[in-house]
Amino acid sequence: MTAVRPEREDLYGGEPYERPIDEETVALRVPPPPGFVFGGESISASGASTAAPPTGTPAGGRAARRKAAKGRHGRHGGHGAHGGHGGDGGVHGGPEDPPGSAGRPLSRVEARRRARARKPGAAVVASRAVGEVFITAGVLMLLFVTYQLWWTNVRAHAQADREASSLQDDWASGRRNPGAFSPGQGFAILHIPKLDVVVPIAEGISNKKVLDKGMVGHYGEDALKTAMPDARTGNFGLAGHRNTHGEPFRYINRLQPGDSIVVETQDEYFVYKMASMLPVTSPSNVSVLDPVPSGSGFTGPGRYITLTTCTPEFTSKYRLIVWGKMVEERPRSKGKPDALVE
Repeated sequence: MTAVRPEREDLYGGEPYERPIDEETVALRVPPPPGFVFGGESISASGASTAAPPTGTPAGGRAARRKAAKGRHGRHGGHGAHGGHGGDGGVHGGPEDPPGSAGRPLSRVEARRRARARKPGAAVVASRAVGEVFITAGVLMLLFVTYQLWWTNVRAHAQADREASSLQDDWASGRRNPGAFSPGQGFAILHIPKLDVVVPIAEGISNKKVLDKGMVGHYGEDALKTAMPDARTGNFGLAGHRNTHGEPFRYINRLQPGDSIVVETQDEYFVYKMASMLPVTSPSNVSVLDPVPSGSGFTGPGRYITLTTCTPEFTSKYRLIVWGKMVEERPRSKGKPDALVE
Protein backbone atom coordinates (compact mmCIF):
# COMPACT_ATOMS: atom_id res chain seq x y z
CA MET A 1 0.00 0.00 0.00
CA THR A 2 1.36 3.42 -0.96
CA ALA A 3 1.76 6.10 1.67
CA VAL A 4 0.46 9.62 1.36
CA ARG A 5 2.08 12.76 2.63
CA PRO A 6 1.11 16.45 2.49
CA GLU A 7 2.75 18.01 -0.50
CA ARG A 8 1.45 21.57 0.02
CA GLU A 9 -0.64 23.54 2.52
CA ASP A 10 -2.82 25.19 -0.21
CA LEU A 11 -6.39 25.39 0.86
CA TYR A 12 -9.29 24.50 -1.29
CA GLY A 13 -12.68 24.91 0.29
CA GLY A 14 -11.01 25.59 3.62
CA GLU A 15 -9.37 22.15 3.89
CA PRO A 16 -5.77 21.11 3.20
CA TYR A 17 -5.18 18.76 0.28
CA GLU A 18 -2.82 15.84 0.52
CA ARG A 19 -1.53 14.39 -2.78
CA PRO A 20 -0.87 10.68 -2.78
CA ILE A 21 2.67 9.61 -3.84
CA ASP A 22 3.35 6.18 -5.21
CA GLU A 23 7.01 5.56 -4.35
CA GLU A 24 7.22 1.92 -5.38
CA THR A 25 5.08 1.57 -8.51
CA VAL A 26 4.03 3.55 -11.55
CA ALA A 27 0.35 3.19 -10.70
CA LEU A 28 -2.11 6.02 -11.35
CA ARG A 29 -2.67 8.55 -8.63
CA VAL A 30 -5.85 10.17 -7.30
CA PRO A 31 -6.20 13.59 -9.02
CA PRO A 32 -6.59 16.77 -6.93
CA PRO A 33 -9.74 18.91 -7.05
CA PRO A 34 -10.26 20.87 -10.28
CA GLY A 35 -8.41 24.19 -10.54
CA PHE A 36 -5.87 23.33 -7.83
CA VAL A 37 -2.36 24.65 -8.50
CA PHE A 38 0.41 22.33 -7.22
CA GLY A 39 4.15 22.82 -7.76
CA GLY A 40 3.78 25.09 -10.76
CA GLU A 41 1.23 22.80 -12.43
CA SER A 42 -2.39 23.84 -13.04
CA ILE A 43 -4.74 20.94 -12.71
CA SER A 44 -7.77 21.20 -15.01
CA ALA A 45 -11.12 19.80 -14.33
CA SER A 46 -10.32 16.81 -16.55
CA GLY A 47 -7.27 15.95 -14.47
CA ALA A 48 -4.67 17.01 -17.07
CA SER A 49 -1.82 19.25 -15.92
CA THR A 50 -0.57 22.31 -17.73
CA ALA A 51 3.01 23.37 -16.88
CA ALA A 52 3.48 27.04 -16.27
CA PRO A 53 6.19 28.70 -18.42
CA PRO A 54 9.52 29.24 -16.64
CA THR A 55 10.03 32.57 -14.95
CA GLY A 56 11.51 35.13 -17.32
CA THR A 57 10.55 33.20 -20.44
CA PRO A 58 8.66 35.48 -22.82
CA ALA A 59 5.37 34.34 -24.16
CA GLY A 60 4.62 34.11 -27.81
CA GLY A 61 6.57 31.04 -28.92
CA ARG A 62 10.12 30.33 -30.15
CA ALA A 63 10.40 33.45 -32.37
CA ALA A 64 9.59 35.74 -29.48
CA ARG A 65 12.14 34.02 -27.24
CA ARG A 66 14.89 34.39 -29.89
CA LYS A 67 14.09 38.09 -30.30
CA ALA A 68 14.25 38.63 -26.58
CA ALA A 69 17.62 36.82 -26.36
CA LYS A 70 19.10 39.02 -29.12
CA GLY A 71 17.98 42.11 -27.31
CA ARG A 72 19.76 41.01 -24.11
CA HIS A 73 23.13 39.78 -25.53
CA GLY A 74 23.48 41.25 -28.98
CA ARG A 75 23.62 39.35 -32.26
CA HIS A 76 26.85 37.34 -31.37
CA GLY A 77 26.38 36.89 -27.69
CA GLY A 78 27.59 40.27 -26.37
CA HIS A 79 30.25 40.29 -23.73
CA GLY A 80 29.76 36.63 -22.95
CA ALA A 81 30.95 35.60 -26.41
CA HIS A 82 34.12 37.69 -26.53
CA GLY A 83 35.04 38.92 -23.12
CA GLY A 84 34.27 35.86 -21.08
CA HIS A 85 31.55 37.63 -18.97
CA GLY A 86 28.51 36.14 -20.66
CA GLY A 87 26.96 32.74 -20.44
CA ASP A 88 29.60 31.06 -22.62
CA GLY A 89 32.65 32.79 -21.15
CA GLY A 90 34.15 29.40 -20.25
CA VAL A 91 34.62 28.61 -23.94
CA HIS A 92 36.78 31.62 -24.76
CA GLY A 93 38.47 32.05 -21.44
CA GLY A 94 38.28 34.85 -18.98
CA PRO A 95 40.91 36.78 -17.06
CA GLU A 96 41.04 34.04 -14.42
CA ASP A 97 42.00 31.25 -16.89
CA PRO A 98 45.41 29.67 -16.12
CA PRO A 99 48.20 30.12 -18.71
CA GLY A 100 48.10 27.53 -21.44
CA SER A 101 44.38 26.77 -21.05
CA ALA A 102 42.14 26.51 -24.07
CA GLY A 103 41.18 30.17 -23.81
CA ARG A 104 44.53 31.85 -23.10
CA PRO A 105 47.66 31.43 -25.26
CA LEU A 106 51.09 31.23 -23.60
CA SER A 107 53.30 34.26 -23.56
CA ARG A 108 56.82 33.98 -24.93
CA VAL A 109 58.32 33.83 -21.46
CA GLU A 110 55.91 31.13 -20.36
CA ALA A 111 56.49 29.15 -23.57
CA ARG A 112 60.26 29.31 -23.08
CA ARG A 113 59.91 28.29 -19.45
CA ARG A 114 57.81 25.28 -20.40
CA ALA A 115 60.20 24.32 -23.20
CA ARG A 116 63.12 24.39 -20.75
CA ALA A 117 61.14 22.28 -18.28
CA ARG A 118 60.49 19.66 -20.96
CA LYS A 119 64.19 19.37 -21.84
CA PRO A 120 65.99 16.49 -20.02
CA GLY A 121 68.51 17.50 -17.41
CA ALA A 122 72.25 16.97 -17.61
CA ALA A 123 72.07 13.86 -15.42
CA VAL A 124 69.46 12.28 -17.70
CA VAL A 125 71.51 13.08 -20.81
CA ALA A 126 74.65 11.67 -19.19
CA SER A 127 72.90 8.47 -18.10
CA ARG A 128 71.52 7.97 -21.60
CA ALA A 129 74.99 8.46 -23.10
CA VAL A 130 76.54 6.00 -20.66
CA GLY A 131 73.80 3.48 -21.40
CA GLU A 132 74.39 3.78 -25.15
CA VAL A 133 78.14 3.31 -24.63
CA PHE A 134 77.54 0.14 -22.60
CA ILE A 135 75.13 -1.22 -25.20
CA THR A 136 77.58 -0.51 -28.01
CA ALA A 137 80.42 -2.09 -26.05
CA GLY A 138 78.30 -5.16 -25.35
CA VAL A 139 77.44 -5.55 -29.03
CA LEU A 140 81.10 -5.19 -30.01
CA MET A 141 82.16 -7.75 -27.42
CA LEU A 142 79.51 -10.18 -28.65
CA LEU A 143 80.72 -9.73 -32.23
CA PHE A 144 84.33 -10.24 -31.14
CA VAL A 145 83.50 -13.44 -29.25
CA THR A 146 81.53 -14.71 -32.23
CA TYR A 147 84.47 -13.93 -34.49
CA GLN A 148 86.97 -15.67 -32.20
CA LEU A 149 84.98 -18.77 -31.33
CA TRP A 150 83.18 -19.37 -34.60
CA TRP A 151 84.45 -17.45 -37.60
CA THR A 152 88.17 -18.09 -36.98
CA ASN A 153 87.44 -21.82 -36.90
CA VAL A 154 85.42 -21.66 -40.12
CA ARG A 155 88.15 -19.76 -41.93
CA ALA A 156 91.01 -21.88 -40.51
CA HIS A 157 89.31 -25.15 -41.41
CA ALA A 158 88.85 -23.93 -44.97
CA GLN A 159 92.51 -22.92 -45.25
CA ALA A 160 93.74 -26.17 -43.72
CA ASP A 161 91.57 -28.23 -46.05
CA ARG A 162 92.95 -26.38 -49.07
CA GLU A 163 96.53 -26.97 -47.91
CA ALA A 164 95.90 -30.69 -47.31
CA SER A 165 94.32 -31.05 -50.76
CA SER A 166 97.25 -29.23 -52.32
CA LEU A 167 99.71 -31.57 -50.61
CA GLN A 168 97.80 -34.64 -51.75
CA ASP A 169 97.70 -33.32 -55.33
CA ASP A 170 101.45 -32.64 -55.34
CA TRP A 171 102.19 -36.11 -54.01
CA ALA A 172 99.87 -37.75 -56.53
CA SER A 173 101.42 -35.85 -59.42
CA GLY A 174 104.95 -36.87 -58.43
CA ARG A 175 106.16 -33.36 -57.64
CA ARG A 176 108.70 -33.83 -54.85
CA ASN A 177 109.34 -31.32 -52.13
CA PRO A 178 112.91 -30.41 -51.18
CA GLY A 179 114.43 -31.72 -47.99
CA ALA A 180 114.32 -28.26 -46.36
CA PHE A 181 111.05 -26.39 -46.13
CA SER A 182 110.49 -22.66 -45.98
CA PRO A 183 108.48 -21.13 -43.10
CA GLY A 184 104.78 -21.67 -43.64
CA GLN A 185 105.28 -24.42 -46.23
CA GLY A 186 103.25 -27.59 -45.71
CA PHE A 187 105.08 -30.89 -45.94
CA ALA A 188 103.09 -33.54 -44.03
CA ILE A 189 99.66 -34.46 -42.64
CA LEU A 190 98.97 -35.33 -39.00
CA HIS A 191 96.33 -37.96 -38.16
CA ILE A 192 94.96 -38.56 -34.65
CA PRO A 193 92.24 -41.20 -35.29
CA LYS A 194 90.81 -41.18 -31.76
CA LEU A 195 90.10 -37.42 -31.99
CA ASP A 196 89.14 -37.47 -35.70
CA VAL A 197 91.95 -34.98 -36.41
CA VAL A 198 93.39 -34.66 -39.93
CA VAL A 199 95.46 -31.50 -40.28
CA PRO A 200 98.42 -30.32 -42.40
CA ILE A 201 101.84 -29.86 -40.83
CA ALA A 202 103.78 -26.77 -41.94
CA GLU A 203 107.25 -25.53 -41.18
CA GLY A 204 107.54 -23.07 -38.29
CA ILE A 205 105.28 -22.03 -35.44
CA SER A 206 104.32 -18.55 -36.68
CA ASN A 207 100.77 -17.61 -35.76
CA LYS A 208 100.21 -15.64 -38.92
CA LYS A 209 101.80 -18.06 -41.38
CA VAL A 210 100.90 -21.38 -39.80
CA LEU A 211 98.89 -21.73 -36.58
CA ASP A 212 96.15 -19.16 -37.31
CA LYS A 213 95.54 -20.90 -40.64
CA GLY A 214 94.40 -24.04 -38.81
CA MET A 215 97.63 -25.96 -39.42
CA VAL A 216 100.04 -27.60 -36.99
CA GLY A 217 103.52 -26.08 -36.86
CA HIS A 218 106.85 -27.90 -36.68
CA TYR A 219 109.47 -26.57 -34.28
CA GLY A 220 112.15 -26.26 -36.94
CA GLU A 221 113.66 -22.82 -36.48
CA ASP A 222 116.50 -21.35 -34.41
CA ALA A 223 116.89 -22.54 -30.81
CA LEU A 224 113.71 -24.64 -30.90
CA LYS A 225 114.73 -26.69 -33.90
CA THR A 226 113.62 -30.33 -33.58
CA ALA A 227 114.15 -33.42 -35.71
CA MET A 228 112.10 -34.48 -38.73
CA PRO A 229 110.13 -37.76 -38.63
CA ASP A 230 112.59 -39.58 -40.91
CA ALA A 231 115.58 -38.84 -38.64
CA ARG A 232 117.16 -41.93 -37.13
CA THR A 233 116.87 -40.46 -33.63
CA GLY A 234 115.36 -37.29 -32.29
CA ASN A 235 112.18 -35.59 -31.19
CA PHE A 236 109.63 -34.34 -33.75
CA GLY A 237 108.04 -31.34 -32.01
CA LEU A 238 104.67 -29.89 -33.07
CA ALA A 239 102.55 -26.95 -31.84
CA GLY A 240 98.86 -26.26 -32.45
CA HIS A 241 95.97 -24.13 -31.19
CA ARG A 242 93.75 -25.57 -28.51
CA ASN A 243 90.99 -22.99 -29.02
CA THR A 244 90.01 -20.89 -32.04
CA HIS A 245 91.67 -20.88 -35.47
CA GLY A 246 90.74 -24.47 -36.20
CA GLU A 247 91.73 -25.70 -32.69
CA PRO A 248 93.35 -28.98 -33.91
CA PHE A 249 94.79 -29.77 -30.44
CA ARG A 250 91.71 -28.94 -28.39
CA TYR A 251 91.15 -32.47 -27.10
CA ILE A 252 94.67 -33.95 -26.99
CA ASN A 253 94.25 -34.12 -23.19
CA ARG A 254 91.88 -37.04 -23.89
CA LEU A 255 94.59 -39.21 -25.39
CA GLN A 256 95.52 -42.34 -23.46
CA PRO A 257 98.73 -44.42 -23.57
CA GLY A 258 98.66 -46.61 -26.67
CA ASP A 259 96.50 -44.25 -28.80
CA SER A 260 97.86 -43.84 -32.34
CA ILE A 261 99.39 -40.64 -33.73
CA VAL A 262 100.29 -40.87 -37.45
CA VAL A 263 102.43 -38.51 -39.55
CA GLU A 264 101.89 -38.89 -43.30
CA THR A 265 104.56 -37.60 -45.69
CA GLN A 266 105.04 -37.86 -49.42
CA ASP A 267 106.80 -41.21 -49.18
CA GLU A 268 105.97 -42.75 -45.82
CA TYR A 269 103.69 -43.12 -42.82
CA PHE A 270 105.22 -42.72 -39.38
CA VAL A 271 103.14 -44.32 -36.62
CA TYR A 272 103.58 -43.28 -32.99
CA LYS A 273 101.91 -44.54 -29.83
CA MET A 274 100.97 -42.06 -27.12
CA ALA A 275 103.28 -42.68 -24.14
CA SER A 276 102.84 -39.95 -21.52
CA MET A 277 101.42 -36.50 -20.76
CA LEU A 278 102.44 -33.41 -18.81
CA PRO A 279 99.15 -31.63 -17.96
CA VAL A 280 100.66 -28.27 -16.95
CA THR A 281 104.05 -26.67 -17.44
CA SER A 282 105.52 -23.23 -18.00
CA PRO A 283 105.65 -21.83 -21.55
CA SER A 284 109.39 -21.39 -21.06
CA ASN A 285 109.98 -25.10 -20.35
CA VAL A 286 111.69 -25.86 -23.66
CA SER A 287 113.27 -29.02 -22.26
CA VAL A 288 110.12 -30.89 -23.32
CA LEU A 289 111.50 -30.59 -26.89
CA ASP A 290 114.90 -32.08 -26.12
CA PRO A 291 116.01 -35.15 -28.14
CA VAL A 292 115.24 -37.10 -24.98
CA PRO A 293 112.43 -34.91 -23.62
CA SER A 294 112.51 -34.03 -19.93
CA GLY A 295 109.54 -35.37 -17.98
CA SER A 296 108.45 -37.76 -20.72
CA GLY A 297 109.67 -40.93 -19.02
CA PHE A 298 111.97 -41.78 -21.91
CA THR A 299 115.42 -42.81 -20.71
CA GLY A 300 117.49 -42.83 -23.88
CA PRO A 301 117.66 -41.74 -27.50
CA GLY A 302 114.80 -42.78 -29.72
CA ARG A 303 112.29 -41.55 -32.29
CA TYR A 304 109.76 -39.45 -30.43
CA ILE A 305 106.96 -36.99 -31.12
CA THR A 306 105.90 -34.09 -28.89
CA LEU A 307 102.57 -32.23 -29.16
CA THR A 308 102.34 -28.87 -27.38
CA THR A 309 99.34 -26.57 -26.83
CA CYS A 310 97.97 -23.99 -24.41
CA THR A 311 96.16 -24.76 -21.16
CA PRO A 312 93.69 -24.12 -19.53
CA GLU A 313 91.32 -23.71 -22.42
CA PHE A 314 90.86 -20.18 -23.78
CA THR A 315 94.08 -19.04 -22.11
CA SER A 316 97.80 -19.17 -22.91
CA LYS A 317 99.08 -19.12 -19.35
CA TYR A 318 100.52 -22.66 -19.34
CA ARG A 319 101.35 -25.49 -21.73
CA LEU A 320 99.98 -29.01 -22.08
CA ILE A 321 102.45 -31.61 -23.42
CA VAL A 322 101.77 -35.04 -24.98
CA TRP A 323 104.58 -37.45 -25.96
CA GLY A 324 104.60 -40.45 -28.24
CA LYS A 325 107.11 -43.04 -29.40
CA MET A 326 107.45 -44.28 -32.98
CA VAL A 327 106.41 -47.92 -33.42
CA GLU A 328 106.16 -48.21 -37.21
CA GLU A 329 107.60 -46.65 -40.36
CA ARG A 330 105.58 -47.73 -43.39
CA PRO A 331 106.21 -46.80 -47.05
CA ARG A 332 103.18 -45.36 -48.81
CA SER A 333 103.58 -47.98 -51.51
CA LYS A 334 102.43 -50.59 -48.98
CA GLY A 335 99.20 -48.78 -48.24
CA LYS A 336 97.89 -47.17 -45.10
CA PRO A 337 98.91 -48.45 -41.68
CA ASP A 338 96.43 -50.30 -39.52
CA ALA A 339 95.92 -47.22 -37.34
CA LEU A 340 94.28 -45.40 -40.29
CA VAL A 341 92.37 -48.43 -41.59
CA GLU A 342 90.61 -49.47 -38.40
